[in-house]
Amino acid sequence: MSRHLPVILLLVLLPVWLAASYGARYGFMEDAQWVGVCVDEASRWECQVRSSLGLMIHFKVLGWSAVVAAVIGFVLQGRAGWWLGVLALALGFPALALYNTTLAVFAVVIAGLRLVRGSRAI
Repeated sequence: MSRHLPVILLLVLLPVWLAASYGARYGFMEDAQWVGVCVDEASRWECQVRSSLGLMIHFKVLGWSAVVAAVIGFVLQGRAGWWLGVLALALGFPALALYNTTLAVFAVVIAGLRLVRGSRAI
């Protein structure tokens, strides 16, 4: 297995994840069809998911989770820190798409810095 494979995989999957996040935003949260359906039938499982996602957006759960993962990942050395950086990007990209841009920008920058940081010789 190439040592660059995780980085290449990350560079392929993150844009797909960002596109899926924007799809959820425009196709599920802002679509007038879902607004009308959820006003009429709020007990549908789709409307419950939409409501829960709305609460997550309101309380900035994705943004804060991304910031926490990015800061801890930045401090930790080795693979654990690298994987926390990946987790921060995975949480930060949907936060960017789903209205938590203030927190998500910091998380994505910190996580990106962690991922490009070289290994330290001890």
